[in-house]
Amino acid sequence: MQHVRLPHRRGGALLALLLALLSVTSAAAAAPPGPRTRTPDGPVVGTDHGQVRGRSHGTYTTYEGIPYAAPPTGPLRWRAPQPARPWEGVRDAGAPGPVCLQLPVFGPGPVTGSEDCLYLNVTTPSGRAPGRGRPVMVWVHGGGFTGGSGSDYGTGRMAARGDAVVVTLNYRLGALGFFGHPELGDAPSFGLADQQAALRWVQANAARFGGDPRNVTLFGESAGAISTCAQLTSPGAAGLFHKAVLQSGSCATTFPRGATVPGTPAAAFFVPQKTVQDAGATAAGRLGCPEGPGALDCLRGLSAEKLVTPELSQEFSKPSYGNALLPSAPDRALTAGRFHRVPVVQGTNSDEMRLFVGLNLGTYPLRDERDYRARLTESFGAAAGAVQAEYPLSKYPTPALAWAAVLTDNTFACSSDRVNKALAGRTPTYAYEFADRDAPVLQGIPEVPGFPYGASHAFELPYLFDGFPLQKPLNEAQVALSDRMTDYWTRFARTGDPNAPGAPRWPVFRDRAPLTQSLAPGADGIRPFDFGAAHHCGFWEKQRQG
Repeated sequence: MQHVRLPHRRGGALLALLLALLSVTSAAAAAPPGPRTRTPDGPVVGTDHGQVRGRSHGTYTTYEGIPYAAPPTGPLRWRAPQPARPWEGVRDAGAPGPVCLQLPVFGPGPVTGSEDCLYLNVTTPSGRAPGRGRPVMVWVHGGGFTGGSGSDYGTGRMAARGDAVVVTLNYRLGALGFFGHPELGDAPSFGLADQQAALRWVQANAARFGGDPRNVTLFGESAGAISTCAQLTSPGAAGLFHKAVLQSGSCATTFPRGATVPGTPAAAFFVPQKTVQDAGATAAGRLGCPEGPGALDCLRGLSAEKLVTPELSQEFSKPSYGNALLPSAPDRALTAGRFHRVPVVQGTNSDEMRLFVGLNLGTYPLRDERDYRARLTESFGAAAGAVQAEYPLSKYPTPALAWAAVLTDNTFACSSDRVNKALAGRTPTYAYEFADRDAPVLQGIPEVPGFPYGASHAFELPYLFDGFPLQKPLNEAQVALSDRMTDYWTRFARTGDPNAPGAPRWPVFRDRAPLTQSLAPGADGIRPFDFGAAHHCGFWEKQRQG
């Protein structure tokens, strides 16, 4: 995994930067476990473990901090999620549960959250219950598998406008969620197992909140999209969801050497089981635990804070394959057709990598052709000349923007396009590109002179979710785009097809006609186009095949 390094700030995993951007969006601080202040006039729903009292917000109602599994603490650390304990009376669900233990990306700073963190939040439209169950949308947050939480995302508008039940969830992160060790054998990534436990909770309880358990859409962004991809190929997820949306992350997403920081190795999101086991044995020694039998008992006896360190969080931030949950690498499983046949929406942003390149320019500048060529050589070796011929500096305002275009196409765009082609022959597939290059920047992201962020990584999120603090509000055309995107997403959740009367037609992606829907403001902003040609995917496919 690459690193984002900022002057006077601690670096984090490449995609974990999103945690810092999202951490300021939570409207309410995470509530500690145990009794909470009761909301006497809130609606009450009975779950399979007990009753919960929500909170009304006019057009929608929230039920937050509902436990979907037992606290993974003590002897349950690094074990499959276990059923939550039932409760008596009415549990207040007026505030989110604790976030999973994590470090701030911008630091230094203390560990935040709790090891007791397996909670989810449900948002429903207010008013009369539907005659038939509403579609259910289950959101998996991003954050590089080291940070973030479900409560970072406001889902009220999506639920009310789309007449859908929306669920957000926490899952174990870093060394507590993606650790491996020889004594654990072929235990899968616990964070992915948590997501499946939450989906089983949805199956058991969706109807109680007015949702249809037979019509569940799993969707996520960044690490949440990588998670959704993993669940598409996991035998244990069969029947737990019926549609999938992947935003800015595919089964084939990888990073070349030196992607944003010179000297960093090439990286993929998924790693073999043995790699994680070996890393866990080495980490146990560093933590003072013995080799062989007894190491796991020693590790379980350590405080959680000793396991949530920058080094361990980075080392254990990738799902493993070669186990029951992920028998094989998800990209190979997709290519071979070993995935759940559910309709899929998958897309990227037109300038994904600008955020990460821009934030590193102060430390690793790209001033001229010499700097550009040095980056190309480190990342692509003997192919550097061919890449430079495909992306000549004369076509870009600055070397930094040229480099960001190379990385965007190589890392996100063309890997997504390749996966869409693998999916399209077997299941209904819809491809998109978020292309609002004037998208508002989130507060806290510094301005980089001469380097516009454009439609960068995560910049589509304020168009779908509430509560993101922006440096400028959405203008009228952007609000219209936000409404259209929300309608597409919720229509797809309802029917498996994003199209609705009166909306610009979104064509099915086909290998022979691989059209992608551009999502941008303006009269001509929403339209199909040849995404592969725009992002040089034919060139990158030739490079990949050697």
